[in-house]
Amino acid sequence: GKPADESDALRALELLVGRAHLVRTAIALGRVGEGVLDCRIVETRVWFGAASRDQLKRYVAGGESLDKAGAYGVQGLASGFVTRIEGSYSNVVGLPAAEVVALLLAHHALDQWP
Repeated sequence: GKPADESDALRALELLVGRAHLVRTAIALGRVGEGVLDCRIVETRVWFGAASRDQLKRYVAGGESLDKAGAYGVQGLASGFVTRIEGSYSNVVGLPAAEVVALLLAHHALDQWP
C-alpha cells in the first residue's frame, strides 16, 4: 500500500534496495447480471539497484513517494533506482494495459476496437 508518512516511505524503500520484488495486480471482467466472467493476476518483477540512505531520504523529501503504492513511482524519479523490469511495465505504473486489452478481446468486449 501507500506509505503513511515519510518515515514509512523510507522504511519501504530501504527494503527494496539491492533486491527484486513482485508487483501484483488482479484484473477482473464481469457483466451486469452475469457476475465475473474472468479474472487474472498479473505479476511483474522489479529490481532495485544500490542506493544510499541519503539518496532515499532526498527522494522521499521530494514528496513523490507519499502517494505511491510501494513508496515509489517507476514513471518518475524512482526510475533511477530501478535496474530491471521483467513483465509488464504498465503493471508497475498502476494498470497492466496489454493484459486488460487481452482480457477484453478474449470476451469480445472490444469487437469494434481497431
